[in-house]
Amino acid sequence: MSKKIILLIVASVIGLLALSYIQARLIKNTYSLRKEAFTDKASSQVSKIGSYGSPIDSIFDAISDTFVKDLDKYNLGKVTSEQLLIRLKTISDSLNPKFIKEYEKEVNFDKLGYNLKYHRQLKNLVMLDSLKTDTIFERKKKEKGLKLIGYDFQSNSDLHLGTSTWETNRTFEEVNNGKSEKVNYHIIFETSNYMNINDWEKIVLMEMRSLLIFSFCIFLFVIGLFYYSIKNLITQKNIADIKTDFVNNITHELKTPLSTLSLATKILKQQEGMSADTENTIRTIDRQNVRLQNLIDQVLNNSIGYQDLVLNKKQTNSAEFLNGILNDFDITHEENIRLNRKLSNTSSFLNIDEFYAATAIVNILENAVKYGASKILVSENIDTNKWILVIEDDGIGIDKKNLKLLFNKFFRAENQNVHNVKGLGLGLYYTHQVIMAHKGTIKVESEKGIGTKFTIELPLKN
Repeated sequence: MSKKIILLIVASVIGLLALSYIQARLIKNTYSLRKEAFTDKASSQVSKIGSYGSPIDSIFDAISDTFVKDLDKYNLGKVTSEQLLIRLKTISDSLNPKFIKEYEKEVNFDKLGYNLKYHRQLKNLVMLDSLKTDTIFERKKKEKGLKLIGYDFQSNSDLHLGTSTWETNRTFEEVNNGKSEKVNYHIIFETSNYMNINDWEKIVLMEMRSLLIFSFCIFLFVIGLFYYSIKNLITQKNIADIKTDFVNNITHELKTPLSTLSLATKILKQQEGMSADTENTIRTIDRQNVRLQNLIDQVLNNSIGYQDLVLNKKQTNSAEFLNGILNDFDITHEENIRLNRKLSNTSSFLNIDEFYAATAIVNILENAVKYGASKILVSENIDTNKWILVIEDDGIGIDKKNLKLLFNKFFRAENQNVHNVKGLGLGLYYTHQVIMAHKGTIKVESEKGIGTKFTIELPLKN
């Protein structure tokens, strides 16, 4: 497996993981918002109970009134703090059944759709006078509080409704050594309120079930699409490798009989006394043999990419190199093509493989001839650090939609006005690969019915 495919798979996996993380975060945030909305709705129901003058309000008053009298006894030293708290618990437990009955009247579970339970815990109980502060009860963190009223359940910080503080001042007479003295003290009675809903997390999740199902389906779809794409990519890569291997093998196999045929024609050429028809036939066979070998070589060369081309670079005079190519082309096509040159007066040297570079340029020139050009203009320019070659023709031109496909392997532009254009669609692909192997660029501009312009840029030092 090539490095590019491995990198593509790794990048896809990272993208999939990132997408999964974002989706998980969105679901989590949605769950948090839904949970908050659900608890707010439930807490608003609880906050409605115990309004002024209601039976529940009178129960709270009964507990507080009775307990205040017990606090007076505690302040006089008649009961201990433990006995005081036991007394408070006893009072609350005795009134709790009545509280639950009234609570269930005010909170309609059937209408609400779930059991909304409530209880109140003692958090802090402090007595202050002019001399000291007496903390009778203080709930420590992570400790279970003293339930005063309501249902029995494990308190959950997520369902905490807040705290309530009740404060009052007490004055009573205390007799010391036969003297009556007024004693003033301040009471701070702080409680924590909690609610409880059986399986409330499941209720929130059930409200989100449509979103969760949709998200899960989308996730499965993305996973399936990812798997299919990677599998298809690997399959296509294997098919491309098989095609390349097949082309390489078949071209090598074809070269053997062609070499034998070439040797046979050479032997026949050396024979004396042949008729003119025989000589013409042998020359035709030889030409077609050379042509077939050139086609096979072109297919073999184009089975590899520019990364695999092994260049034999050397310093080459750009003017001599270009003029040599154009002179040979002019001799071959002087009868049907007018070749104009506009070359730079500045002498420069290119570090190129002359064989590959010449073949690439000839491919462009031959392509112009194939597609109806009668005039070709070749211009050369030397920039700061690059050699610029422009080849323009007045041929039939290329559709704009085909320009981006022009350098693809085996691509041939269709044109109803040209029926006898032969070729494999490899010439321009080969040219593109050669230019890229030289770390250069090639661009094409064309307009239908007007002509085509190729621009090649090669670095002067590479």
